[in-house]
Amino acid sequence: MEESARILVVEDDNEINALLGGLLRRSGYEVQSAYSGTEAKLYLEMKEWDLVLLDLMLPGMRGEELLALISARGRSPVIVISAEGERESKISALRTGADDYITKPFDLEEVAARVESLLRRYRRLPASAASKLLRHKDLTLDPELKLVKVKETELTLTAREYEILALLMSSPKKLFSKANLFESVWGEDFIGGEENAINVHMSNLRSKLARANPDEEYIETIWGMGYRLKA
Repeated sequence: MEESARILVVEDDNEINALLGGLLRRSGYEVQSAYSGTEAKLYLEMKEWDLVLLDLMLPGMRGEELLALISARGRSPVIVISAEGERESKISALRTGADDYITKPFDLEEVAARVESLLRRYRRLPASAASKLLRHKDLTLDPELKLVKVKETELTLTAREYEILALLMSSPKKLFSKANLFESVWGEDFIGGEENAINVHMSNLRSKLARANPDEEYIETIWGMGYRLKA
C-alpha cells in the first residue's frame, strides 16, 4: 500500500487552516498545520514534505521568503493559496518556485482536485522513463532518484520543472504543443488561460539549464507549435 502523502499547510487564519486540514485528512493525507512563516520554517527543517500549501501573507516570515527557501532546498511541490489575485503576484510566485496558485476565496473541491493532481503528477513518471536513466547531450535524468544533472552539476528543479523535463526527455523527438504539455504535466484540460504558467515554468527550466552549461541549448521552441528537445 502506498504511503500516505505528507502535506504541510501554512496559513495564519485559524478557520481556513482548520478547513484545509480537515479536507486533506478526510482524503487520507498526513497533515501538519503551521500558523506563521517562522513555524513553517521549523517544520521544513525537521522533515521532507510531499506537498506544501502556502499562504503568502504570513506573520514572522513572509510566504515569498518561504517559497524561495523551499525552491532552493528541494523539489517539494508548492501550491500557493492567497487573496492576492493579481496577475503579477501569480507570475512572481510561479517564478519563485510555486507549482500552482489558488486565489481566495476558493472552492474546497478545487483545492482537493489540485492537490491530488499535483501529487499524482509528481509521484508518477512517464512509463518509458520508469526504469532507466534518460540522457540528452550532457544532461542526465534519473527517474528513480528524481535527480537531474548537467555533466556533474546537480540541478535544483521544482516539481513542475522536473516533470516538464522528464516528459520532453522521455520522447526526445516529439514536438509537444502547449496543450500537450499542460495536459500531460498538470493533468488537467487545457483551455488557453494556462499559457502564462507554462511560459514561466519553461523559462525557469531553461534558465537553470543555461546556468549549468551556458554553451549548450537543450530545449527549442517551434513558434506557434510548441517545444521539443534541441537536437
